[in-house]
Amino acid sequence: MEHKGLLEVRNLKKYFDTNRGPLQAVDNISFSIEKGRTLGVVGESGCGKSTLGRTILRLQEPTSGEIWFNGEDIVKYDKKQVKALRSKMQIIFQDPYSSLNPRMTVSQAIEAPLVLQGIYKKNDREGLQKKVREMMDLVGLAYRFANSYPHELDGGRRQRIGIARALALNPEFVVCDEAVSALDVSVRAQVLNLMRNMQQKKNLTYLFISHDLSVVRHISDRIAVMYLGSVVEVAEKAQLYSNPMHPYTKAL
Repeated sequence: MEHKGLLEVRNLKKYFDTNRGPLQAVDNISFSIEKGRTLGVVGESGCGKSTLGRTILRLQEPTSGEIWFNGEDIVKYDKKQVKALRSKMQIIFQDPYSSLNPRMTVSQAIEAPLVLQGIYKKNDREGLQKKVREMMDLVGLAYRFANSYPHELDGGRRQRIGIARALALNPEFVVCDEAVSALDVSVRAQVLNLMRNMQQKKNLTYLFISHDLSVVRHISDRIAVMYLGSVVEVAEKAQLYSNPMHPYTKAL
């Protein structure tokens, strides 16, 4: 079976049971992303973008379909395999405040995935602190904030913690779920540039989810347009903006 990229999604469906019957949050979606490239996913709120990202990561179980990552269908993975997969697939959440534990310092937040994945032992303070400093340097966060709590930092610095935490495990694939939408415009540009720099340094592959067409245009190579749980158009960035084919894309 031929695979077109690092990640390939085939006929993916995610339905939620409601009082009115099944809700089609993700309906029969297929696409692929090559290693080191970014697929932007755009659409209005409620169209299923975030559910798509979380289903690909197995944070939510798919109703049906295939998710091929590095040549293996991860839908068939058991819990143990999914836990190991977490080091290769990560997510940057939309709201950097609610996605960080308010009782954890910056240092503890970055350490947590490293300990959970068994890369460092909890009592290896020297190794952990060295890695924390490395990650904070990488995302441009001064080490003096290592013992600060999320409420003591602004939105831009909080999101940098989220990025450092996601990249600490050296993942190959990252879902960026509205990663800059909660930030001020000036900070947004800084974080977007940071993410592009990280991609180039580490050869990362992104699924970049946003409702903001200008943000997606800035960071993406290809763009998928979602409407009511389905992808209605996928095209290279230049082609999509110069010659959109679907009426919904034109309306956006």
